Amino acid sequence: MERESLCVAPIILMLMKKLLYFHGFGSSGQTETVKILREFLPEFLVLSLDIPVDPKEALLYLKSMCKQGKPDIIVGTSIGALYAHQMHGFKRICVNPALNLSEHSKVIYPGTFKFFNPRKDGQQFFTITDVIIQHFAEMEKQQFDGIGDFDRENVYGLFADNDTVVNCLGLFCQHYRHYSFFHGEHHLTREAIQGSVVPLVRQLVP
Repeated sequence: MERESLCVAPIILMLMKKLLYFHGFGSSGQTETVKILREFLPEFLVLSLDIPVDPKEALLYLKSMCKQGKPDIIVGTSIGALYAHQMHGFKRICVNPALNLSEHSKVIYPGTFKFFNPRKDGQQFFTITDVIIQHFAEMEKQQFDGIGDFDRENVYGLFADNDTVVNCLGLFCQHYRHYSFFHGEHHLTREAIQGSVVPLVRQLVP
């Protein structure tokens, strides 16, 4: 897989705040959500990545990219939010976080699937194996390790009021203090991004 860099020209770094977006299951850094965020947050450099399918590889990759790029804020949706809340030391918004994905056999199960959006490496299909599902289960058991006062104050949850796919509000509230609701379902719409995600980003990174 081609690895991307979050380093950009120094002049841009001086003028723009950086938002790093973590996409959901089966998607890519070219998801429509990124385009909408760029439209409504022109003062931010909105960066996105193609996240590896295996969570063991993905978590290490994303931590490395955050350390390298030092974003002002991280926004993750669904599986992306599962990863985002584990990026200690950064401000984070977790939208409909899939914190117990491995327990949802109707959402993740063995098979070969087509990516929803184009990937930079040109791959069109990905495979979920029993091993990958086990890796998610192992990661989920450890995902709250190391949470400190900074995390409890700087991780924000956004939950759709009609999420019938993966609803982890109760689990989230066991560890974090800040959460709110928006009208919608598990997958973000343009209206939800504009009305809920964008204002919260600006609140946290004025």
